Amino acid sequence: MKIILTTLQVLFISPLLFALNVNAENTTETNKWRTVPADTLMVMSIDYGDKQAPVVFELAQQFAPKHVAHFTELAKQGHYDNSKFYRVIDGFVAQAGPEQSETEQKKAKTLAMESEWSFDKSPSFSVVQQQDLFAELTGISNGFAIAASKQENKAWLAHCPGVLAMARGNDKDSATSHFYITNGQAPRYLDRIMTIFGRVVYGMNHVQAITRTAVIDGDTPVSEDSYTKITSMTLMSDLPKTQQFSIQVENTESKAFAKKLDDRRARNHEFFYRKPPQVLDVCQVPVQSRIVR
Repeated sequence: MKIILTTLQVLFISPLLFALNVNAENTTETNKWRTVPADTLMVMSIDYGDKQAPVVFELAQQFAPKHVAHFTELAKQGHYDNSKFYRVIDGFVAQAGPEQSETEQKKAKTLAMESEWSFDKSPSFSVVQQQDLFAELTGISNGFAIAASKQENKAWLAHCPGVLAMARGNDKDSATSHFYITNGQAPRYLDRIMTIFGRVVYGMNHVQAITRTAVIDGDTPVSEDSYTKITSMTLMSDLPKTQQFSIQVENTESKAFAKKLDDRRARNHEFFYRKPPQVLDVCQVPVQSRIVR
């Protein structure tokens, strides 16, 4: 008989899943880390045949509230349970959602875009770069990569690796429930035309292990039977207390993070015998996470 472990059972028996510093070390700066509220963490369990692995998203309530509310409600209804990652392209995205009949698709609720907001009403953020390739200004707000144009008075989330966004058709307001995770290079050309509503804060290694459905031209096509399956999608706060765990991420408004940005621009380590230009790509700024128990 095949035994399927729940996401949290796997989490607590596998030492490999504690690579994010289970025992939180003390820090001289008390605000270096922030604890993500459990009701903004979505736990996705994906099936690898003989085991299940967790991926945890921090939902971007402050940037895309309607998408977060819709996604959360669908998850509570079990909408994503047993669906598959059916469009997975190496270095691009892993896209998933349940199969639906044409009638079901027509009845599905559609969402208006939440891809940008007024810059003068933007949450505070740590500036990363002036005159980015795609924007006048980039920065990081609570771990989320932001781009902005003061001239247009607009700001938006950037398509960095690990973001969670809603898929759609050609109509900009046609998103329903299918979503994607960026799994490779930053497809920044999708900024402002897609709605990002979360990001991976734990389990990006599991995202990278999702079976690719697009193969090199001439190679053997991948069977649909081997597509990676989502077994469950649950808010952390809805899990039994004994299965919940806390995730902390770097406080990107702290002095420690500001110093980190300065250090990454300067590249003063002796390894850099030749200094690169002091240019910092917002998608190349790692925001660390850790599990705390």
